[in-house]
Amino acid sequence: MRLLLVIAYDGQPFSGWQSQPGVPTIQDLLSVASKQICGESLLFHGSGRTDAGVHALGQVAHLDLPTDNSMSPADWRSALNAHLPAEIRIIDACEAPADFHAQYSAKQKLYRYRIANCPVLPPQLAGRAWHLYGALDKDLMEQAAAVLTGTHDFRRFSATRGKARDGKPQDPDDTRRQVFSITIRRHLLADAIDCPVIDLEFCGSGFLYKMVRMLTGSIAKCAQGRLEISEIEGMLREPATGERCRHNAPADGLSLVRVEYPF
Repeated sequence: MRLLLVIAYDGQPFSGWQSQPGVPTIQDLLSVASKQICGESLLFHGSGRTDAGVHALGQVAHLDLPTDNSMSPADWRSALNAHLPAEIRIIDACEAPADFHAQYSAKQKLYRYRIANCPVLPPQLAGRAWHLYGALDKDLMEQAAAVLTGTHDFRRFSATRGKARDGKPQDPDDTRRQVFSITIRRHLLADAIDCPVIDLEFCGSGFLYKMVRMLTGSIAKCAQGRLEISEIEGMLREPATGERCRHNAPADGLSLVRVEYPF
């Protein structure tokens, strides 16, 4: 059986999704939990990597269960939750088609970046929002978001992970992505006193390494009057020349909200 999991986690205590030696990661902790359940360290394939400190409300992963498995998806959800730290929870579990892949079958992803635009950061937002106090021009934010929406080569809005697996330079086409929408929502946080919050929601076919954080940082710099819209346009127009984006928003405010599939 191929099992599909929807996973939520608080990213603060962990070094991201991807397995790494010597540090706690979501993928490794799931594998450890599976060994406690069935005696075998199973491999959990995520829909994508989230960096250290990044949260998830709806990360999706799949795994192949042992051939002698007799547990239902609901049993696996309960068992995994019993062996995982409280900061990681399996929200849902179901059987998936044999050819389903959490990463390659995904059609679109939704990320949310939260900015706390208040004089004092409420404790409940510590590690969960970028504390950015001061005037942020609403019209400039919308203009920057509009420029970044669409299909572009976002090479200069990503951090490099090095060369491709075969040792050759990465294919430039790998840096083209389609951003379906960037929605900006302003509201007061319900459980804090006088704390204006700005949520930027990025919906797209997929995102490069640190791309959402760089897009957020660029939008915020435009809203502060510290970056011209024309500079963003130039980075999109000439992706192969010039330095990469230097406006990388902190990991704290970012959450993977949802991953959508064609079924």
